[in-house]
Amino acid sequence: MPIANSRNFLAAAGLAMAAAVAPAGLAAQSGDTIRLIVPYGAGGLVEGLVREIAENMSGDLNQPVIVENRPGSNGIIAATMAANAAPDGLTYFVAATGPLSLNVMLRDDITFGLESFDPVGTMMSGPLTITVPSSLGVDSIEELRAHAESTGRPLRYQTLGPGSVTHLFGLVFQESLGVPLVDVSYPNNASAIVDVIAGQLDLIFATPIDLVSHHEAGDVRILAITSPERDPGLPDLPTTTELGFPELVSSFWFGFVAPAGTPEAEVERFSAALQRAMSNDELQTRMRSAGMHPHVGGPDAMQAQLDWDVDFWGGVIAANDIVIE
Repeated sequence: MPIANSRNFLAAAGLAMAAAVAPAGLAAQSGDTIRLIVPYGAGGLVEGLVREIAENMSGDLNQPVIVENRPGSNGIIAATMAANAAPDGLTYFVAATGPLSLNVMLRDDITFGLESFDPVGTMMSGPLTITVPSSLGVDSIEELRAHAESTGRPLRYQTLGPGSVTHLFGLVFQESLGVPLVDVSYPNNASAIVDVIAGQLDLIFATPIDLVSHHEAGDVRILAITSPERDPGLPDLPTTTELGFPELVSSFWFGFVAPAGTPEAEVERFSAALQRAMSNDELQTRMRSAGMHPHVGGPDAMQAQLDWDVDFWGGVIAANDIVIE
């Protein structure tokens, strides 16, 4: 599917699929259990926040809302299950940048697309950081560019694998600065941070929460965060926008979608309860303490995020001709 034409295609395909799979009048019955399919195992940050949201929504909707963990295959297992679920208002997928948007645009061998889902609501998002080892001796993005030009060698940067947000953002960074980068895959941020501190890597794009303590200890230097505005929790860290690199604004997100064809009334009912749960001050505080930005929004906000992904990440994927087999 050509990325440039994806939005029109997805809109048309979504309407066609909804008409094909949703029997007239199909809707959840009051008291039936609602499933939130999560593409992660139990015990993680996102999964824990979703469980808290589910508990709040159970009381609000006066019906059980449960979390169903379906980890594996970079979210493909969970997304496939959700896409194939009955569109009756009883199944929702906890979607994210990688498990939904990037999988759809990078892989030809999956059985779902963006058109397989209806947008429901947003939950939270977070920026990346542009971070270097302190031993590199640079204090700004411009100094990093000058360092790369003076050494004449590519900057080695961490990724979480081909097609990950970190991999794709490295390609954006390379284009912006006009200096070559070489990606090095790691299974997680923790192992990569060890190598950054040791100077084995020149650059890492990880979340602020992963790196701020190392920044404060002087082991690494966070040059910027990839957001248009400063993070209230990290007021001393500049943003890529204010430093003159607005093209380096990027984030990852989490939200909810439903199987295509789910009755609009059910989506609106669930979305309204989700937004009420998301407005809880204590929940938002926990999100912020984990380096995330609460994002309370309904179907339009979720659709806007998916559209942004198609435009931004889709453009990066198309420009670099990336396909994951």
